[in-house]
Amino acid sequence: MPRAKRAIPEINASSMADIAFLLLVFFLVTTTMDIDRGILVTLPPYTNEPPPDDVQANARNVLEILVNSKDQLLVENELTQISELKEITMKHVDNRGRLPEFSDSPNDAIVSLKNDKSTTYKRYIEVYNEIRAGYNELRNQYAMQTYGVDFKKLTDENMKAVRAEYPLKLSEADQTDFGAK
Repeated sequence: MPRAKRAIPEINASSMADIAFLLLVFFLVTTTMDIDRGILVTLPPYTNEPPPDDVQANARNVLEILVNSKDQLLVENELTQISELKEITMKHVDNRGRLPEFSDSPNDAIVSLKNDKSTTYKRYIEVYNEIRAGYNELRNQYAMQTYGVDFKKLTDENMKAVRAEYPLKLSEADQTDFGAK
């Protein structure tokens, strides 16, 4: 007599969807999201009004900085070393009308930064850091003179006052292709 075929046991898959859902929730909860970090720049507030027609700034109040395709730094069309940029920025911003080639006052001083399309990101960051370092040192000096404390140790209200005395006015033009000069 032939043996009766045994039924093959089946795996109970009724809870597979529940397990998959629980695993999905577990991975969503335990996974960390990396946040991109970039250059912190405060943009001006949005407005519907068109800019005024008389935006022409006094030429002496604008410090023109160009970085060409060979990563050479030109400040006021003169080849300059990156190590000199901080001092030039400070001299321009804090001139207060003394020298005719620099700004009238810190509130009028504008730093114009233009990069070639082929400028390396590393050079851009170096130039940007030197400009910011110039402003930071001026703010720190002013804080020490006025409040007797380092800028970073000031209260929020005093920090605003120092920033109002030395506002960062950095104009960044679109990248162009002006090549090596």
